[in-house]
Amino acid sequence: MIKLLRCLFLILISSTLTYAQQPQKPNSSEIYESIKKLNFLGSVLYVAAHPDDENTRMISYMANGVKARTAYLSLTRGDGGQNLIGPEISELLGVIRTQELLTARAIDGGQQLFTRANDFGYSKHPDETLAIWNKQAVLSDVVLAIRQFQPDIIINRFDHRSPGTTHGHHTSSAMLSLEAFDLANDSSVYPDQLKSTEIWQAQRVFFNTSWWFYGSQEKYDKADKSNLIALDMAPFFPSSGLSNTEIAALSRSQHKSQGFGNTGTRGSEKEYIELIKGSMPTDQTNLFEGIDTSWNRIKEGSAIGNILKDIEKNYDFKNPSASLPKLVIAYSAIQNLENGHWKTIKSNEIKSIISACAGLYLEAVAETNHATADQNINLTLEAINRSNSEIHLESFTNPNGLVVKKNMILKNNQSIKIKEAFRTPILDKTPITTPYWLTEKGSLGMYKVSDQALIGKPESPEYFNVTFNVSITGVTIPFTKPIVYKTNDPVKGEVYKPFEIIPEASVRIAQKVIIFETEKAKVIPVKVKAGRDNLEGTVQLSVPTGWIVSPEKQSISIANKGNEQTLLFTVTPPINQNEGYIKPVISINGNTYSNELIEIDYDHIPYQTVLLPNESKVVRLDIKKKGEKIAYITGAGDVVPESLKQIGYNVTTLSPSAITAKNLKQYDAVVIGIRAYNTIDVLKFKQNILFDFVKNGGNMVVQYNTSRGLVTDNLAPYKLQLSTDRVTDEFADVKFLAPNHPVLNVPNKITQSDFDNWTQERGLYFPDSWAKDFTPILSMHDKGESAKKGSLLVAKYGEGYYIYTGLSFFREFPAGVSGAYRLFANILSLGK
Repeated sequence: MIKLLRCLFLILISSTLTYAQQPQKPNSSEIYESIKKLNFLGSVLYVAAHPDDENTRMISYMANGVKARTAYLSLTRGDGGQNLIGPEISELLGVIRTQELLTARAIDGGQQLFTRANDFGYSKHPDETLAIWNKQAVLSDVVLAIRQFQPDIIINRFDHRSPGTTHGHHTSSAMLSLEAFDLANDSSVYPDQLKSTEIWQAQRVFFNTSWWFYGSQEKYDKADKSNLIALDMAPFFPSSGLSNTEIAALSRSQHKSQGFGNTGTRGSEKEYIELIKGSMPTDQTNLFEGIDTSWNRIKEGSAIGNILKDIEKNYDFKNPSASLPKLVIAYSAIQNLENGHWKTIKSNEIKSIISACAGLYLEAVAETNHATADQNINLTLEAINRSNSEIHLESFTNPNGLVVKKNMILKNNQSIKIKEAFRTPILDKTPITTPYWLTEKGSLGMYKVSDQALIGKPESPEYFNVTFNVSITGVTIPFTKPIVYKTNDPVKGEVYKPFEIIPEASVRIAQKVIIFETEKAKVIPVKVKAGRDNLEGTVQLSVPTGWIVSPEKQSISIANKGNEQTLLFTVTPPINQNEGYIKPVISINGNTYSNELIEIDYDHIPYQTVLLPNESKVVRLDIKKKGEKIAYITGAGDVVPESLKQIGYNVTTLSPSAITAKNLKQYDAVVIGIRAYNTIDVLKFKQNILFDFVKNGGNMVVQYNTSRGLVTDNLAPYKLQLSTDRVTDEFADVKFLAPNHPVLNVPNKITQSDFDNWTQERGLYFPDSWAKDFTPILSMHDKGESAKKGSLLVAKYGEGYYIYTGLSFFREFPAGVSGAYRLFANILSLGK
C-alpha cells in the first residue's frame, strides 16, 4: 500500500486521513504538485448517498487536474449493504466502508464528509427514504457541510427529477443537495450552526450524468448532449506516470467490501455534467469561470499569491529545501490573514509542504496501542531534519498539555529521539476510542450524535497528540502529530496502529443469537478481556423473565492486560416459545462494564477498534426438522452455516473444489451462500454435479444472487431468470400461493406469524420468469407495486428438490427471527 501511495503525486500532503497508516513521505514531484494546489483557492463538493456511489474519475479530475479542493459528501456510511470480504454487517460494515472511502480519497486526492443518515437498506422512493431518515435532520447536515466546506461548485451524482426510478437514497441525495444550495446562505436557517460556521452561497450545481441514467451505454452514446458540458476525464499526469482514469480505478478499487475492483484505462474519455442551478460558464473547459480562485479572493492575499507563484516557478526538483525561506515567509503572511476559512486550510497545506521540503520527520510512538484511563504511557519522540536548512526543535507539548522546552539544533540527517511520558485522564474524562456515531443508540434511519462539533466528520478525532514547536529560518511553526503505535511484522514489515483508549474490561458472548430448539439448558460461554493488569471483579448474566441462569454471579481474576477469562453460565429456557436478550455485566470497584471490544483488521484499511453493547438474543424456538447433514458453499459472507448449527444441523463448509459426486453423497442438502454465483467462477463447472446430487434425492438450496454478473446462465436445472425485483418493506403482507405445499406444512406449520419481526427487507433479486416445473410459494409486494411471486420457488428434480430463494435469510438469522428458522428448516426437510 505504501509503495502505491508514494508513486502518486495526487495524495494530499496535508491529509490526515488515517492515523493508523505509515506517515506519508512525499517525493519531489509530489511536493511540487502540492505547491501548485496551494495556489488554487477553489472548492468542489461532490454529493451522493453511499460509499461507492462517487465518481472517482470526477473527484480525481477536480483534485488533481483542476487542483481544486475537492470533497465527497456521502450521506450514509453504507451500513445496509452486503459484505464480500467478511461477516461484518450493519454498523460494523459501516465502519469498514467509512475507512474504504478514506483510503479511496487518499488515492484520488479528495476529502471525505458524511451526514448522520443511516443506510437502512434499499428504498424505492425518496418519500420513504426521507421519512425514515428524518428529512430535516439530514438536510441540516447537508447545509452544515456546505457552510463548513464552502464549495464554489456542487456536483450531484444523481438526478433529482427521477423519484421512483432508482434507489430512494440516491434521488434523495440530489434533492437535499439542491434544497441546501439555497438554504446555506440564509442566516435564519439552522441558526445554531452559525455559532461555529458562517453562511455560504455556492455558485453552481451540476448533475453528473452517465449511461446508467439512459438505460444503456448504446442509448447514452446516441443521446443528444448539446446542453451538457463535456469534460475529458483522462488527462495524463507525467509526474506520476498515470492517467486520471488509472488513478480513479485505483481509488474505486478500495471499495473491496462491495467487490468494486476496477481496471484502469487510458486514452480520452468524456464525462458529462448538466447545469441545474447557477450561471453556465461560457468557457466550458473552466467550470470555475467567473469565480476568483487566486489568492486575490481574500483580503491581503495577493502578496501571498505572488510569493507562492515565485516558489512554483523556481522550484528546484533536485533540492526542494531551496524553497524553504520563501515558504516560511508565505506561512507567516498566512498567519496574519483575517479570513479564517482559507487561513486554516492553507496554513495546514503549507505546513505540510514546509515539512516535506525540509525532509522533516516528526513522530510520537507509544509503547502500546491500547491504554486505559488514569494510566502512565511511555513515548518515544523522533525528530530529524534531512536538509541543510537551519532548524531547531524549540519545545514540544505533550498530550497532557505540558510544554517541554528543548532548544535543540536539528542537524542534517541526525536523528534525535526523546523519551517522554504522560498520563491518560481519569475515567470520566477519558474518551473511549470508538466511532463517535456509534456511542449512542440511534433510530432506524439516523445515527444519534449529541456532540454537534462531530457531525459530518469522517471519523473520531485523535485526542492524544504531541505538538512539535519547530523553528525554521527563525520562524516557529507548530506541527501536531497523533500518537501512534508501531511494530515490525515478519511478513508485512513496519505496521502502524492507532493509540487507543479502551475500558479496563470488556465482555463478549460470541453468539449473537442463541437458539434453544428444546427446553434443554445450554451452557453459554462469557469471555472477559482485561484492558489492564491485575483485573479483579465479578460477572453476572441478566436474562429475560421466565429464563433461569446459574450461577447468579462469578468472580474474575486476570493477571495480564490483553488476556481473557472464560466463564460458563447455564441458561435454561421456558417450556414454550419465547425470546428475549441476555446481557453480561462486569462489576469492578463500583464501575460496571457491558460492552464488547471488536477489532476490525483488514490489510486495505487501517486497524479499527469498535466498542458496542454486548447482548445476545435468546430464542426458545418451537421447531422440528428432517435431515441431518448439510453441505454449505460459502458465498459473499454470511452467518447461515452457524445459524443452521444452532438448530441442530450437522453443517460442513465445502470449498467449491470439493464439490464432487463422491463428497456430496453423504449430505441431505447442499446450501449455496448468498451471491455465490456472482463471486465464485468455478461454480459454473460444478452445476452438473450439483444437479445430479438433486436428481439422486438431495436438496439444493440457492440463496439470492444479483441479476448482473452471474458466472453461469444455468443457475437451475430448469429455466430460471433473475430480476431486480425486491420487497424492501419488512412488514409487507405475505400471501401463501401454495398453502398445501409441504414447504409450508412439514415438519413445521408455517403461518403469517412466522413473517413477523423480519428486519430490513423481505427479500431481493427475485426471479421474474421460471419454468412451469417450479412452484411459486409466496407472494408479496411493496406499496403501490404489483405482486412479486419469485421469492421462494421449489421444483422437484428427479428424486430431490431444487429451491431458489431471494428471501433475506442472511439478515433474519443474525436477528434471531424465529419464523425464518422454521421456514428454512422446512426447505431443508423437503422430501425427507
